[in-house]
Amino acid sequence: MTKTQTKDAGDLEVALNDVRLVGRLTSGPTTVELPSGDAVITFRVSVPRAGATTGQRVDSVPCAAWSARVRRSVLTWRVGDLVEVEGAVRCRFYQAGGATRSRVEVETSAARIIRRAPGA
Repeated sequence: MTKTQTKDAGDLEVALNDVRLVGRLTSGPTTVELPSGDAVITFRVSVPRAGATTGQRVDSVPCAAWSARVRRSVLTWRVGDLVEVEGAVRCRFYQAGGATRSRVEVETSAARIIRRAPGA
């Protein structure tokens, strides 16, 4: 949930960028080595849309784990696991094929398995 409030032009802006997802892991964790030498783990969490009866019923949310502690935890996950992810929405810009591109994802600050997938 992101919320911005401003009382008047002279006040400081108060903002909140806080995300909590509970859903199924839909793609296994993948390690991406960046040109800087840093590593990031990427994965997707499928979250049902509340009250959706027609059309798209789930959202597949891309997530990234940067900290070593969260990366170690996420690497143990398997497709189908029910997981909880906490973090913040981030928009990253990068160069690819001579063009500037962007990616919106949840930068994961905490993550845990709620229940393993059946048969996993």
